[in-house]
Amino acid sequence: MPTTTLQERLAQALSRIANPRTGADVFSSQQVRDIATTTDGRVRATLQLAPDDDPALARAVRLAIQGVAGVSDLQLEVATAPKKPAGRALPVMDQAPAAPRPSAPLPKRFANLGRVIAISSGKGGVGKSTVAVNLAVALAQGGARVGLMDADIYGPNIPRMMGVSGQPSVINEKMIPLEAHGVKLISLGMMIEPDQPAIWRGPIVMKIINQFLVDVAWGQLDYFIVDMPPGTGDAQLSLVQATNVDGAIIVTTPQDVSVGDALRGVKMFQRVDVPVLGIVENMSWFECPHCGKPSALFGSGGGERLARSLELPLLGQVPLYPRVMEGGDAGKPIVTADASSSAAKALTGIATRVTESVGATTAV
Repeated sequence: MPTTTLQERLAQALSRIANPRTGADVFSSQQVRDIATTTDGRVRATLQLAPDDDPALARAVRLAIQGVAGVSDLQLEVATAPKKPAGRALPVMDQAPAAPRPSAPLPKRFANLGRVIAISSGKGGVGKSTVAVNLAVALAQGGARVGLMDADIYGPNIPRMMGVSGQPSVINEKMIPLEAHGVKLISLGMMIEPDQPAIWRGPIVMKIINQFLVDVAWGQLDYFIVDMPPGTGDAQLSLVQATNVDGAIIVTTPQDVSVGDALRGVKMFQRVDVPVLGIVENMSWFECPHCGKPSALFGSGGGERLARSLELPLLGQVPLYPRVMEGGDAGKPIVTADASSSAAKALTGIATRVTESVGATTAV
């Protein structure tokens, strides 16, 4: 049985195919790009053909991929690359009025998803996914029907943090979400190899987010929690273009560096008319397990200052508690693993305030 990963075997096979026009192989030249694989061997990729390329190159690429050990299915999209002009072209002013650009499609309201809440952060490592997981579980503990979508395409950690594994089944062309701790969830991490990097461009990210919204049998939900990747990029824009987002929660730590990045996240959501429900400050202090004395390891007051400057509510301050991290690795969210801890109480309190905030914000 091959010891290399499917991605590595595909790279080796494509590196042996040279484009007769350029002499470069189709893999290192990125003529074959957006390569995605699933754990059961399905492969999706894009081949860009220039107008001067030999069309037979597409057949050679297809045969090479299909001949790789472990490939069970292939979807090869052939796109035509624009022909580059010789030399550097000068701009030409057209006297005719520019044609109006087509307006972007309006986001769709998925009534079955209930309230859509995006959990975002300006930078990685602040505990955004931890907040998303525990918020979803706390809402489910309160009797709500909750869905959790892992939109962090580049770091899909939700399956591990919720303690699930395996691929979702498909019934009537709809993926059936897995369920844990009373929450339905879907993640790209269920469908790709653990060591596969997601080196994908914006259009692919948009397709994945749309598929998770449309092609998953969520049923009727009260809350739909979306764990976003850090930053203000393709995933955030794709979500707000695909569906109406009822509110966003920005997660930060007390550090000024983290607060500065969180500010940009707030401004991004405000610019696309998504109400920001408030700020969550994570790792606010370390609580000594022996004496209970708090120690501000990452500074103090950053989340509170940010919320005050933006006139937003501070939804909660979550202390740095080792069992939160242990529960994330073991698939046991702290609100269930140690409900009496100060961290669990803070996260449950955030869920209560979010419920009140979303109800007031989106009431018809």
